[in-house]
Amino acid sequence: MGSSSEPRSRTGTIKPLGIQLLECLRGGPLSFRSAQALVLVLTFLSYASYHATRKTTSIVKSVLDPKRTHLGMVHWPGNLYLQDLKGAANNTALTTGWAPFNGGGGTALLGEIDLAFLGVYAIGMFFAGHLGDRVDLRILLTIGMIGTGLFTAAFGAGYWLNIHSFYYFLGAQMIAGLFQSTGWPSVVAVVGNWFGKSKRGLIMGIWNAHTSVGNISGSLIAAAMLKYGWSWSFALPGAMIAFAGLAVFLFLPVSPEVIGIEDDRHVKDYEKDGTDVPLLRGRSVSRDEAVGFIQAWRIPGVAPFALCLFFCKLVAYTFLYWLPFYLSHTEIGGEYLSDTAAGVLSTLFDVGGVVGGILAGHISDRLDARALTAASFTFSAIPALFFYRIYGSISLTWNAALMVLTGMLVNGPYALITTAVSADLGTHSSLNGNSRALATVTAIIDGTGSIGAAVGPLLTGYISARSWSGVFTMLMASALIAGLLLSRLVVAEISAKMETRRRTDHASDLPVSSLEEP
Repeated sequence: MGSSSEPRSRTGTIKPLGIQLLECLRGGPLSFRSAQALVLVLTFLSYASYHATRKTTSIVKSVLDPKRTHLGMVHWPGNLYLQDLKGAANNTALTTGWAPFNGGGGTALLGEIDLAFLGVYAIGMFFAGHLGDRVDLRILLTIGMIGTGLFTAAFGAGYWLNIHSFYYFLGAQMIAGLFQSTGWPSVVAVVGNWFGKSKRGLIMGIWNAHTSVGNISGSLIAAAMLKYGWSWSFALPGAMIAFAGLAVFLFLPVSPEVIGIEDDRHVKDYEKDGTDVPLLRGRSVSRDEAVGFIQAWRIPGVAPFALCLFFCKLVAYTFLYWLPFYLSHTEIGGEYLSDTAAGVLSTLFDVGGVVGGILAGHISDRLDARALTAASFTFSAIPALFFYRIYGSISLTWNAALMVLTGMLVNGPYALITTAVSADLGTHSSLNGNSRALATVTAIIDGTGSIGAAVGPLLTGYISARSWSGVFTMLMASALIAGLLLSRLVVAEISAKMETRRRTDHASDLPVSSLEEP
């Protein structure tokens, strides 16, 4: 009976305790715009913290497996073959490493851990999306964030507990991956509940900067903590995401209904330019049943974009997990970088990613052509990857400039597909106004992409032991396939635009009398 006195929204949903406190302090309910700002901040913070914990492994790899080798240093042009390892003697990262990763197969073991994490993450994504359309997203997100924090810290605790069992680290990463899978479907669905269709690509492109902000902050924090022991590189980001999860639990309003906005009358005051109309407000008054998994796959465009994202994330996550390792194991400007310096330098890839995500969203809005924009970026990434491999070792300046360019072209389509495209398809006209499909569609697209994210780092662990040029060949081939998978959609978009232009020109050529009503 005690629960009957708890503040509830008009739909019967219990308001988060933090919202109740804010309303008490304000002396009234939150305004629509204030709630939107709160949602943006909390979801941004939430997924940035997910990526911060995900990035730590890539920074610590070169400490766990510190050996240097000339294997993989051969470039395509023979005159760029680097044989001089004189800079290696000055590299402070030449330590004993940590068993079992400091042995002959250490690099492959690290790749297998990446595979385990991302494999479980990909599988869990499909279930999390299905669950997200059926349960309270605030609770699901909170559990995912706190669980991620605990098992990220558990990986680092292996240092304090002097654990050298490969299966301990494997198990910790797998469970962390399962908890991480709750994040993306949840935050996209929450943002979709609050923000409308106008300028969706630009808004979500800016919001999606949380991925790169999380990667950058995770890199800087993990690199800074290495001097205290690599365990702290996991413990601190783990604690941060747990505290962020608590903030989500206390303050996140998952939909306008939570603050009492439940129909068109309450939204109309905010419809100035269409950006504040809730994206998932259905055309039907009644609550729709959640869309099934198979039905979501059949939505036009879901399959090609999902498969495209498989290869986009293969490229992006290879950089996410292996770029600091590559930088510390590759001679740049005649010397090797320390692990800390390599971690800091790798953040420039994500700086480019922020620019690429915003640029791709803005261009796709202006052209009203998501597939064309995504394909253009993926094809342009091919020469960027080639030039980064060939000329990135000349100097730090060349490496930094080419890294930013590569990050922009690699992360642009990745950001566009996981945000604006997922939102478009989750509210596709074939759903007849069903408002409960976005989390499922998002999970299908990003879950399929996450399988590619698992494959890329795994293959890199094996291929890099022989040739880093082989790794870059794999990345360029993946970018090519990603673009080709969108070719039919690109042709359809161009044809539709040409038809629209033809009709417009035809209408303008008609005599005025033929356009008048009889």
